[in-house]
Amino acid sequence: MLRLLYRPLGLLFGVLGGLLANAVFSSVWKRLTGDADAPNATDQDRGWREVLAAATIQGAVFGLVKAAVDRGGAAGFRKATGEWPGDKSSKTGD
Repeated sequence: MLRLLYRPLGLLFGVLGGLLANAVFSSVWKRLTGDADAPNATDQDRGWREVLAAATIQGAVFGLVKAAVDRGGAAGFRKATGEWPGDKSSKTGD
């Protein structure tokens, strides 16, 4: 039953994680290139290398932030309720 309560929290964590990941990526891109705006795949004035590098870095940052936010939310839920919100068969290792 408690796991059902986690679903809205998980959605909230996902939204907040996306916002955080976007801010982190923007900061990383600016530090790496000095350019405030990362290229889009359809930017005509940007080369393949720059577009693919931006996509790679963005994917890595988003994956890292999402995993950290999801894991932190699940650990906090367990601390508050005593129940892990994920699959019972998974081992937490914490």
